[in-house]
Amino acid sequence: MSKVIKILGTGCQKCKSMTGIVEEVVKENNIDATIEKVEDIIEIMKFDVMTTPALVIDDVVTLKGRIPSKEELLTLLQ
Repeated sequence: MSKVIKILGTGCQKCKSMTGIVEEVVKENNIDATIEKVEDIIEIMKFDVMTTPALVIDDVVTLKGRIPSKEELLTLLQ
């Protein structure tokens, strides 16, 4: 089943770094996933997130305010 990964952030450098890491991990591990960037502050607030970047996997907020390592991200996606 395909995962839905959302990266919440307004486009800052940390948000771009998070997007890059997510894309790399998904590609390197052949994970069936859709990656969406959510930059609209109103949409971000719907997830009750006040610090970005944040990572949402299948509508569950898994990380807020920091960039995970590749190993941590892979664990979250499995």
